[in-house]
Amino acid sequence: MGKDVIIACDFSSAQATFDFLDKFTEEKPFVKIGMELFYAEGPSIVKEIKKRGHKIFLDLKLHDIPNTVKKSMAVLSKLDVDMTNLHAAGTVDMMKAALEGLTREDGTRPLLIAVTQLTSTSEERMQNELLIHASINDTIVKYAQNAKEAGLDGVVCSPLEAGMVKENCGKAFMTVTPGVRFADGDIGDQVRVTTPAKAKEIGSDYIVVGRPITAAEDPVAAYRRCVEEFVG
Repeated sequence: MGKDVIIACDFSSAQATFDFLDKFTEEKPFVKIGMELFYAEGPSIVKEIKKRGHKIFLDLKLHDIPNTVKKSMAVLSKLDVDMTNLHAAGTVDMMKAALEGLTREDGTRPLLIAVTQLTSTSEERMQNELLIHASINDTIVKYAQNAKEAGLDGVVCSPLEAGMVKENCGKAFMTVTPGVRFADGDIGDQVRVTTPAKAKEIGSDYIVVGRPITAAEDPVAAYRRCVEEFVG
């Protein structure tokens, strides 16, 4: 499995997205389409970006009863994305149903990963607001083990947890890590963050980078710096 940098295209319109992607004349970066863009533009934005030659991580974080998630994943599998996700908190049964729905008749499917805990969630918030009294690390490892048991390809976790997920679930179990910032950058609203170089060292397979690239004065240079630091 090759390492890669995924750009979070958190834009509110197709036009803003294409204006951004047009800056890349040499590379075709792997891109993440999240709720904001998908809800604004619908499936057509996925098809258009795919047609331009980009790999796509469709980040909609499904979380519902197993049957609803299964049917929704069957719809998403027709969009020909490369990776999609759900919340591990939805239980093993929900994750198994999602996998079933996502798998096409010919046996192919996008990669499916589970969100453990969002990078904006601190242990204190998790315990005080969500009443989860295990430590954040134990919770993340357990959610990852549940995802592996359900047959998923990996998890979304902060880079700080990628190492322990690999230790508990094996090296082949994928870690996709947001919460990546340059050492000289602003951490924004995320609390569990690290740099591209450190994420590589810890064992992330993919890093998801948004504002450090999309809000950079020169996004292409920022993307290349990320690739250089993470992929080498």
